[in-house]
Amino acid sequence: MMLLWKLLVLQSLMGCLAESSVLQSPVFTKQPGSIVYPLETLEKNREVVFSCEAQGSPPPIYRWKLNGTEISPKSGSHYSLSGGNLRISHLNKDHDAGTYQCLASNSFGTIVSREASLTFAYLENFKTHRRSSVSVREGQGVVLLCGPPPHSGDLVFSWIFNEYPTYVNQDTRRFISQETGNLYIAKVESSDVGNYTCVVTNTVTKTRVQGPPTPLVLRSDGVMGEYEPKIEVQFPEVVHVAKGSTVKLECFALGNPVPSINWRRVDSVPFPRKVDMRKASGVLEIPYFQQEDAGTYECVAENSRGMNTVKGKLSFYAPPHLIEKPQDVQKLIDDSVVWECKATGKPKPSYRWMKNGENLESAEERIQVGNGALSITRLTLSDTGMYQCVAGNKHGEVYSNAELRVIAVAPDFSHSQLRSQTLVKVGGDVLIECKPKMSPWGVISWRKGSEPLRESNRVSILDNGNLRIWNVTKSDASLYTCVARNQFGVASSTGSVTVKEPTIITTLPSTLDVTVGESVVLPCQVSHDPSLELKFTWFFNEQLIHFAGHGGFFEKVGGHSAGDIMVRNIQLRHAGKYTCAVQTKVDSISIAVDLVVRGPPGPPTSIHVEEITDTTASLSWRPGPDNHSPITAYTIQARTPFSLGWQAVTTVPEVVGGHRLTATVIDLSPWVEYEFRVLASNTIGTGEPSKPSKQARTKGTSPKVTPANVSGGGGSRSELVITWEPVPEELQNGPGFGYVVAFRPHGATGWMQAAVPSPEASRYVFKNESIQPFSPFHVKVGVYNNEGEGPFGPVTTIYSAEEEPGRAPTRIRAKSLSASEIEVLWKALPWNASKKRVLGYELRYWSRSEREDTASVQRTVGNQTSTIIRGVKGSTTYYISVRAYNTAGTGPPSSTVNITTKKPPPSQPPVKVMWNTSNSKIILNWEQVKALENESEVTGYKVLYKKNRHSRPNVMETNTTSVELALPTDEDYIIQIKPFGEGGEGSSSRQITIPRIPGPNAVGSASKVSTLSALSTIALSFTARTSL
Repeated sequence: MMLLWKLLVLQSLMGCLAESSVLQSPVFTKQPGSIVYPLETLEKNREVVFSCEAQGSPPPIYRWKLNGTEISPKSGSHYSLSGGNLRISHLNKDHDAGTYQCLASNSFGTIVSREASLTFAYLENFKTHRRSSVSVREGQGVVLLCGPPPHSGDLVFSWIFNEYPTYVNQDTRRFISQETGNLYIAKVESSDVGNYTCVVTNTVTKTRVQGPPTPLVLRSDGVMGEYEPKIEVQFPEVVHVAKGSTVKLECFALGNPVPSINWRRVDSVPFPRKVDMRKASGVLEIPYFQQEDAGTYECVAENSRGMNTVKGKLSFYAPPHLIEKPQDVQKLIDDSVVWECKATGKPKPSYRWMKNGENLESAEERIQVGNGALSITRLTLSDTGMYQCVAGNKHGEVYSNAELRVIAVAPDFSHSQLRSQTLVKVGGDVLIECKPKMSPWGVISWRKGSEPLRESNRVSILDNGNLRIWNVTKSDASLYTCVARNQFGVASSTGSVTVKEPTIITTLPSTLDVTVGESVVLPCQVSHDPSLELKFTWFFNEQLIHFAGHGGFFEKVGGHSAGDIMVRNIQLRHAGKYTCAVQTKVDSISIAVDLVVRGPPGPPTSIHVEEITDTTASLSWRPGPDNHSPITAYTIQARTPFSLGWQAVTTVPEVVGGHRLTATVIDLSPWVEYEFRVLASNTIGTGEPSKPSKQARTKGTSPKVTPANVSGGGGSRSELVITWEPVPEELQNGPGFGYVVAFRPHGATGWMQAAVPSPEASRYVFKNESIQPFSPFHVKVGVYNNEGEGPFGPVTTIYSAEEEPGRAPTRIRAKSLSASEIEVLWKALPWNASKKRVLGYELRYWSRSEREDTASVQRTVGNQTSTIIRGVKGSTTYYISVRAYNTAGTGPPSSTVNITTKKPPPSQPPVKVMWNTSNSKIILNWEQVKALENESEVTGYKVLYKKNRHSRPNVMETNTTSVELALPTDEDYIIQIKPFGEGGEGSSSRQITIPRIPGPNAVGSASKVSTLSALSTIALSFTARTSL
């Protein structure tokens, strides 16, 4: 009987597996949604339909539940099914309202839909037909109550004033609450007197009812005075708002004057653009509500009599939203499954699990449910089914489906064959894995060759069925077969074990000692099984060496059977541990070599200025790494804001030995900020410098250096001008630096002195009416600072200011040399060393169209009596005056002369320039240049020729339109032609390049396309080059 049961189960499972490509568990494609049904419909057969549709194979069967109780759609019942849809006829408000769920089932299990509610919307009539009148004073506020009748569904309120269709318009004074339906008038006016009727509209049923009219009358006992706002419409202290929904807050106040309504957040966060404040700020509307919109909101009502506020908190909530869902799984018997189900929401969702439409109770220890997770261990066939995770909070629930399929399988190696060959070294360990697919798990046995495997202290079958062999020998090489059995069948898989000789590194571990810049070979010699391929890998301080990188320092030199590498041009950074790793298919071993690199010392540290005077500084430091070679000496360098980089300094002791960590720097400049650094040396070289010390300023002392280049002279009448080069800051020796200027007339014994307190000063002017012009003075300049006075510099002679020349030049003549040049001549004044010296002459010239005060100026130097003014305009009259000058200024002007310049030279260049060569001659011809009416006539031509662009040109003049140049024709020549006349040189022709001529004859032109004579075209092949 038991065997028959096993056969039936196996046959059923095999049938299921064969059809697994078409079978499918149920999955909802359409789920029911909530329905609000208007009761006021006039249909006799009132009915609704809840939709439900699921996919699956076999096709699902549908059931429905109302409030957790299953519905039985029998004949004659007002429930009926069409596919998965539930139709409810002859609706009854009292019996059919509630929560509905659809269940879809097939052979894989059952799933439950989300909940859907059925509610009924209605609006009854007002019960009362008459209301008492409301009597108020003018200026008083009033509230007219609506009192809507029994209803279900959302309502909209409005009020009729006196008669339809006159409706009350809302403004800053009148407000209709859509929460209560009441009408609020902040301040009653005489025009408000009349009948008010509340109109209620159901938004679902679209029905409308009117309440009885409420008369509003004015009292005759006076007018209401002003009073502060009283808030009558206010929102709850806490309002729960769903994510993505729209929330509306109402606020309105009575008062006289009419209060203004304003909104704000208590945390002062400004409102985003989406916020709408309508109806004169009586309603605050926030669409698409999000977490950041939550907070405390405040309504402020204010008028001239005072202010009142009301606060309320908007609390954010969100229904559950699944972010991690369980997935369909297929497991073997005795296996385990763990499903995670996670959802977001506020409040935080809770979780429950369902199996086949019923809540899953973890009665068995192997089934655990907690914090959204479901785990089932030691699976059995009975665990097969449809599971649902339900995440919910008070704002809703969400469902997620997953199928668990537990299968029974005969042993199968099709996806987990034994390795066809396992390589292992002599003395090594080997693990042969045997992982057949079978359910339930059965028995594992092994064969070696054709015989059952005999276990020993080296050979063992593990609990999971794997085979392990320790301390392998050559005799362990064989075929091994794993055999798996359970109640549904037997299967086996075979693989071989091949035993190889171990790999041995024959090089011994060592330490190598090298110097920076040298090269060294790091050995890695091995013995190995010749049938195995070796792979060498090197590591430096446990980091893989990439031989293509690392700046080309590393190179493999060992060939195929050795792993030797060379490290070229070794640097300090190459010191460390080098590891050679050798791998084969059966084993891996490694050896380490320590490389010690000797090099110049590292930079010293902790440079401190211990003591500093005006010219010395005592330094201390700590040694840096000696890089495996003792430090033999230290060098100290200094830098100031005035030095060009770091400079070596003099120290005591003069040579700082490697054992010393202090020294005194001497010969420093007073009152200068210094930085110091130290360099260490050993037998290999000098290392990198230390970091600079902190800046330290030497102490001040009286200055020692006097200004250089003391001179002067010039200036205005009765002045002695003294100049010098300022003393550089680094030589001023202290603060408060300045100059002492001492001077005396020739022959005097006493010195006059003046202090110049600015260190940047370079000039002093002594003015006294008694000073004679151009009188000699002895002058010396000294220095001082806050520490005391320094020395004076050497005495030099400086002359006082002289007087301007007293006479004007005579016999002024002017001559036009060309259109752009005027020659001016004059008779010189006496040239002597009198009190009114003449250093040269100043010419002022201006055209007829210019004013004299804008004249151009040209000066000569010395006793010159003529000069040429260049750059003037042609055919233009110029006025010219001459005056003498010296250091005191210019003398009186001469009489003014005028001169008209010649006509401008020809503006047209020579054209149609032709050339030919013959027997070391170059013959040039060109067309006659004709001057324009306002230009000077052409009197000749200048031919400029040179061998290359950078040489100076030679010039030949001619009064014809041709020239013959006796020039060697084995050179390139550059030629230009200029016309000239009395107005000067005219425009040049285009530059002509005449190439080296290999033959006896050649011709060409200055046109853009060179031409050759018929004869030379036949005899020669060349091109004449032209350029601008």
